[in-house]
Amino acid sequence: MTTTRLTSARVGRATLAAAAALAVFTALPASTAHAATGTFFYHSSQSGDLEIEDPDNGECYLLLQGATSVHNRTDAVARVYYDQGCEKLADTLVPGDGRTFTDPLARSVTFG
Repeated sequence: MTTTRLTSARVGRATLAAAAALAVFTALPASTAHAATGTFFYHSSQSGDLEIEDPDNGECYLLLQGATSVHNRTDAVARVYYDQGCEKLADTLVPGDGRTFTDPLARSVTFG
């Protein structure tokens, strides 16, 4: 009978530990994506001066009507693309860098 109690006690502790772990896990935010701090500035001939404030890392942001110039004033690396799907890399900008585009224009950007 002592063996049965010991096994039941171990199962009870394991169940309690699993429940505690589940409670901690569900208390965590659903997304662990981080945001860059700062502003990404760009200029479009048709839309004028625009900006992206504190962008999420890894998200593809469209640059309205294409950007003729970009300035990375965030704390993350910005990857600027020639297409709207963040696939055809045009340039990589470290924090503080900028670039001018003529033809083709920059169409999208990611951070992180």
